[in-house]
Amino acid sequence: MKVISLNAGQARTVNYKGKNLVTGIFKSPVSSPIYLGETDVKNDNVVDRKFHGGIDKAVYAYSVEHYPFWKKIYPNLEWNYGMFGENLTIQGLSESLVHIGNKYKIGQAVIEVCQPRQPCFKLGLRFETQNVLKQFVNSPYSGVYFRVSTPGLVHKEDQLKLMYSEPDTPTIAEVYLLMYKKQSGADALIEKTINCTFLPMDIRETIRERQARL
Repeated sequence: MKVISLNAGQARTVNYKGKNLVTGIFKSPVSSPIYLGETDVKNDNVVDRKFHGGIDKAVYAYSVEHYPFWKKIYPNLEWNYGMFGENLTIQGLSESLVHIGNKYKIGQAVIEVCQPRQPCFKLGLRFETQNVLKQFVNSPYSGVYFRVSTPGLVHKEDQLKLMYSEPDTPTIAEVYLLMYKKQSGADALIEKTINCTFLPMDIRETIRERQARL
């Protein structure tokens, strides 16, 4: 896996349902290296820290291979990397192959796979329609949130080198599926997921509750 683009953004005020709203979803490529901190990326504005940033959402990554899928749906948007609010646009990042808890060396930093992204209405602001939320949930392309075990600088074209694998934990794709769709006959996977200590407790509780009622 390789870093294709480093992305950051400043807070921007937009109008949503007649009200002014400040958001950091509008990110774009930067030419200088970025510093991955324990709770966010330095010089990347995180506005709503209740839902963004923090130890379990310190860095968001999205696969460059997913971009053609979305460009086909939204051909009239002005496209650049960072469209999904990701800090890292990565070549070869597959949600179906990345296990929760896997650790990677990237530049000077060490990062740990934490959870899939749950889209909110701010992604709709970036795509100029809230229709993208349902499309995002129904796609297998959630992207990956990482914890930062060791802070450090990351450059464009740095490689993600697997340091430690957790092959017995669920993948990002499996977790994402359990969060939104009823999985009949998947009791073993559900049990494994809700007992996965690498996953934040709120994600595990969400899966427990949703699978019980869906």
